[in-house]
Amino acid sequence: MSPRPSAPAALPDPAEPASAAVTPNPWERLRQFTSARIALGRAGTSLPTRAHLDFALAHAQARMAVHTELDMDPLAGELQALHTQPVLRLHSAAQDRPTYLQRPDLGRRLSAESRALLQGLPPAQADVVFVVADGLSSLAIERNALPFLRQMLPALAEQWRVGPITVVRHARVALGDEIGAALGASLVVVLIGERPGLSSPDSMGLYMTWQPRPGMTDEARNCISNVREQGLSYAQAVHKLHYLMQQARQRKLSGVQLKDESDTLAAPQEARQAFMLGSSGPQTPR
Repeated sequence: MSPRPSAPAALPDPAEPASAAVTPNPWERLRQFTSARIALGRAGTSLPTRAHLDFALAHAQARMAVHTELDMDPLAGELQALHTQPVLRLHSAAQDRPTYLQRPDLGRRLSAESRALLQGLPPAQADVVFVVADGLSSLAIERNALPFLRQMLPALAEQWRVGPITVVRHARVALGDEIGAALGASLVVVLIGERPGLSSPDSMGLYMTWQPRPGMTDEARNCISNVREQGLSYAQAVHKLHYLMQQARQRKLSGVQLKDESDTLAAPQEARQAFMLGSSGPQTPR
């Protein structure tokens, strides 16, 4: 894969003893609990130089995450090594990244070639299919999709028929509905790169929909957000998604009528601690 930016990190203090000019913030000790930009101190009436450079770096990483193309072939090859069903490479109706960013509607539909490919396949007879979509951060998918599925697929092995995995370029969340319907799956789960924040250019979201079909709206989906090493751990994300999938199949619904009550069940100790310290609530679906 092509070189990608690392996670946000503090820059070395660029200026010398100039730190003497910085007035520290009395709440600075709270920064150990969050990567949010709080209690930065001040130099006169401005940000200290170090905080300003950290912000510029984070902004550049977020922009790069949005504009960089997903390197599909290495990812598809590694996913194929995990899964016994085919791993398919698909494309939305947006032909390139600039078009994708300016025309969200095209990112919600398959290209003619990809639609024909799915229509030529035999019925998958699957309970669930996974759609790996670049979304607004291909970096998030390159970092998190494989380790997450490495834990998720074994958890489903005994009770779920998992269909082909699709890797889709220039895709929005709703594209999973068309793919799930074409493959005849009862459930579709879309792994997608979330809109980057200034402390999280690599956050992955999971969107689950029961009985997917084109034309569905966001109220029909359940979202698990901020799946990444510094956020919601893979173990906790697997625990939550597995719970929601079981409930969706039992109650034959998803979305606003299906609440996430997985925290009331036993979860790995490490996962519970990570969730309490590092998770965030659902983001706005795309």
